[in-house]
Amino acid sequence: MKKFISLLLVVLLVSTLVLSGCEQKQTDMTKVRLIEVTHSIFYSPQYVAIEKGFFEKQGLQIELTNGGGADKCMAAMVSGEADIAFMGPEASVYVYLQGREDYAVNFAQLTQRDGSFIVGREKDDDFTLEKLKGHTILGGRKGGMPLMALEYAMKQAGLTPGVDVDVRTDVQFDMMAGAFASGEADYTTLFEPLASTFELQGNGYVLESVGSLAGYIPYTCYSALGSYIEKNPDIVQSFADALYEGMVWVNEHSAEEVAEVIAPQFPDSDKEFIAKIVETYRDIGAWNPDLVLGEDGYNRLIDIMKTAGEIEEGVPYDKIQTPEFAIHAKENYGK
Repeated sequence: MKKFISLLLVVLLVSTLVLSGCEQKQTDMTKVRLIEVTHSIFYSPQYVAIEKGFFEKQGLQIELTNGGGADKCMAAMVSGEADIAFMGPEASVYVYLQGREDYAVNFAQLTQRDGSFIVGREKDDDFTLEKLKGHTILGGRKGGMPLMALEYAMKQAGLTPGVDVDVRTDVQFDMMAGAFASGEADYTTLFEPLASTFELQGNGYVLESVGSLAGYIPYTCYSALGSYIEKNPDIVQSFADALYEGMVWVNEHSAEEVAEVIAPQFPDSDKEFIAKIVETYRDIGAWNPDLVLGEDGYNRLIDIMKTAGEIEEGVPYDKIQTPEFAIHAKENYGK
């Protein structure tokens, strides 16, 4: 009996030490509340960094939520509900121009092409933008990058939005799929995996990549309020380091390997389906390999916003961009 009690005490002591160690490990992790503009295979490097434990290696515990639009992501960050927002960099321009004292600063650029696809009601292997003439398309929220990229591509093709094509902006970003499925508009734009899922379900056909039509655009970036970056530069750097490792991993592995890793993020899609979409995004050069939003790219963004009639004047590059974290992430990789 005494031996049993002694053994029980040893077991309890070991269990206590293990639990204490786990609790200590949990305590050592810094929680980062990350809100993303939408949940899409378009952001594969981010999900690789999460699933491969690259953020945990940096001491970060990522709490990820889907904002359903850049405006909602920015609102969450400004209100203190999120630490870092992943969205179009145009949102930072708007906030700065509104005169907010503690404005958003972009510190890493993940994508460099539009990630949406034009979806129509009929299959068309010879689709061109000119075929949108006289029709209606759900374009997204006014002032958002998806709409501006789409209209920019239209203008390059000689179409005038609102004249040649009825571009609807009255349907919220996260409601466009449902609206199109219910019969609204002749075309819509959707991100993956939703676009290809629509095709599999017979709700529409993927016709063209907006990203391949519009060309290089600083499309989605990570930003934080200036006060957060000033107070937590180590956290921001660790975040950028983990993200860069995710980017390198994606670029060094096959679409099938990427799909295997990020599959838990998309439980309703099989791995072959995910791999096909990963390859599509790789083919259009969707990802920015060094995470740096340079001044030339930023100026292109400002030109697109001006062309869209959303702003009259830009914002100085160094006010809402800080490339140092992305630059150091590349330097820190492998150390």
